[in-house]
Amino acid sequence: MVSRSSTTSGLPAPLLFVLGGASMYVGAALAVGLFERVSPAGVAWLRLAGAAVVLAVWRLAARRWSRSEPVRWTRRRVLLAGAFGLVTAGMNIVFYEAIARLPLGTAVAVEFAGPVLVAALGSRSCRDWAALALVVLGVALIADVRLEGSPAGVVFALLAALLWAGYIVLGARVSSGSGSTGEGIDGLAIGFVVAAVVLSPLARTTAPIAGEPLLLGAALALGVLSSVVPYVLDQVVLRRVGRARFALLLALLPLTATVVGLVGLAQVPAPLEAVGIAAVVVGVALRREPAPTADPPPD
Repeated sequence: MVSRSSTTSGLPAPLLFVLGGASMYVGAALAVGLFERVSPAGVAWLRLAGAAVVLAVWRLAARRWSRSEPVRWTRRRVLLAGAFGLVTAGMNIVFYEAIARLPLGTAVAVEFAGPVLVAALGSRSCRDWAALALVVLGVALIADVRLEGSPAGVVFALLAALLWAGYIVLGARVSSGSGSTGEGIDGLAIGFVVAAVVLSPLARTTAPIAGEPLLLGAALALGVLSSVVPYVLDQVVLRRVGRARFALLLALLPLTATVVGLVGLAQVPAPLEAVGIAAVVVGVALRREPAPTADPPPD
């Protein structure tokens, strides 16, 4: 079972974010390939279902192996986990719909309004507000915002922003309301299983690849890379730093994409992108490290 004494406990929160972001962007490459055969909503469901299967098998095996005491899952905790899973799934679905209609940079910049809102609500000092302003500026420069695309795409991106804010708030409650990081990940597993079942009608849109093992394998890998790895690391970081700083650390995601492009694809950042990277780094460093969110544990 994952715990605070695991190897992740010695790694800085920003590094965990970069690792999760790198995994997410490798998964995004798989998602783009699947878009040719399956609708964005169908790809999002495949990602959700693959992650639900892997997380459920992992957590059941971990508890059996460790012989730990069974977790007392009250109705309130199950409902919280289920809501978290549905919000996460909805966030992924509407974001895929947004990038199917908008330039990726525009969709990312609009979606980032959600974390900005959460960070703003958690800001208490001039230093906090300065950090937030630098991060917003940096994301805008890195994302290379272009006001083009369909109005529907903008609506989907705004919905993704709202759901991203919900993901942070509910994720913090799932994390802080658990006795350990492992129990927080158990909640993540339950939430994904609930969401996969509730949204199972979307499975009909995946029929074009039902008989193709390689593409189904790619969908399972998509679930691991784009959901299991980054969202498990999110639980570790949320438990450690609280949701306000977590929201600012999300700015490291577009920065990670730029670095991956530089190292893997020799895509050198433009001067404004380089300024944006510097602004994000300074903003994240400037934000004070708050105490973890003190949400009470579910009854």
